[in-house]
Amino acid sequence: MPEFAFDGAQIMMKILVTGGTGFVGGGLLRRLGGDGGRAVVAAVRAGGAMLPPGIETVLVADLGPDTDWSPALAGVDAVVHCAARAHVMHERASDPLAVFRRVNVQGTLRLARQAAAAGVRRFVFLSSIKVNGESTPSGKPFRADDLPAPQDVYGISKREAEDGLMALARETGMEVVIIRPPLVYGPGVKGNFAALMRLVATGMPLPLGAVRHNRRSLVALDNLVDLIITCLDHPAAANQVLLAADGEDLATAELLQRLGRAMNRRVRLLPVPVWMLESAAAVLGKRDMAQRLLGSLQVDIGKTRELLGWTPPVGVDEGLKRAVEGLRR
Repeated sequence: MPEFAFDGAQIMMKILVTGGTGFVGGGLLRRLGGDGGRAVVAAVRAGGAMLPPGIETVLVADLGPDTDWSPALAGVDAVVHCAARAHVMHERASDPLAVFRRVNVQGTLRLARQAAAAGVRRFVFLSSIKVNGESTPSGKPFRADDLPAPQDVYGISKREAEDGLMALARETGMEVVIIRPPLVYGPGVKGNFAALMRLVATGMPLPLGAVRHNRRSLVALDNLVDLIITCLDHPAAANQVLLAADGEDLATAELLQRLGRAMNRRVRLLPVPVWMLESAAAVLGKRDMAQRLLGSLQVDIGKTRELLGWTPPVGVDEGLKRAVEGLRR
């Protein structure tokens, strides 16, 4: 429930959101901004940030081990921590893991410790499926309780932050909820998914017609936001690791065809053998990109469904339609 009873009176729940100018945080604020039952505060690094109406802002320094969160935490009941150092296309740091740890581990735990000291009841942490690993054998999805096996510096930093948060929960009693999403798509998405949509929009032939046996889990922004809000106050979510996804896995060729339908565009797929695509990617030094297009990464949300009674409210086709509409805008 978004309100708490106190001596017969109803007290409005107050939520702090970090990363509110980002893709997921922005989507969460748009949803929370229309909910009159919650007071919402967004931590921002600069004044004048473009946020939805009805969202209070508090200026906070960059996420790190020395950040002072006290002005943002006053009276807060729950924190949703979306801010992070994410994927860096052209990494310039001599020690990338140290930089990721400074922001994603030390910065997160600094916020969480101050939140616990301020009396925050629940801390919802947006982690990543990369904590589980980079790929799955087809038909053997990642599960929430699998042994973590991160392979890149981002995934390692998220895993270490998770471990620190769970230790803090045991120490302080503050409830922690960890959500691990795969690739998130929706209005305003950037990066590889936006590039894929632009390719489909051109109508040019794509050499991915034979990629019909892999399986990829995705999560629509609206589904992830809905799960985050559910985790704000669901009693069963406390101190749990939960995976997020749409609940329908797609082969790459099928994803492209369904994107084409969302765009009202004919998608021309050339049946180039997968082994040939893998060989070309190896020669070009694009193995990681090939893995995302040719390999499988499946996510089992059975625990999330059963524990919370949660079902993704938006189907894949509707999620793709909303993403396409966002690209057109």
